[in-house]
Amino acid sequence: MYAQKFNVNVVVRGESRACPLDWLDQFCMRNFTNSADFDDTLPVADGRNRSQFPPDSRTVRRRPCRWLTQRGKGEGQPVTVHVTSS
Repeated sequence: MYAQKFNVNVVVRGESRACPLDWLDQFCMRNFTNSADFDDTLPVADGRNRSQFPPDSRTVRRRPCRWLTQRGKGEGQPVTVHVTSS
């Protein structure tokens, strides 16, 4: 059961928006990240994620920022991630 709910917003070029579902889905798959930290998460919609356990906020912010920026999701600009409980 995915009891924990959290929202994920990205900021690119100063503009904040819900993280697109396909970005969340790709990021949470181990074959993309090689990290077990996100195995128990389930992206359900743009900016909405579920988890079996409360996410470690530092990990949830830091890793997606790096990963999304490296994959060019910020159109050449750094991607910042904001995570809040819902």
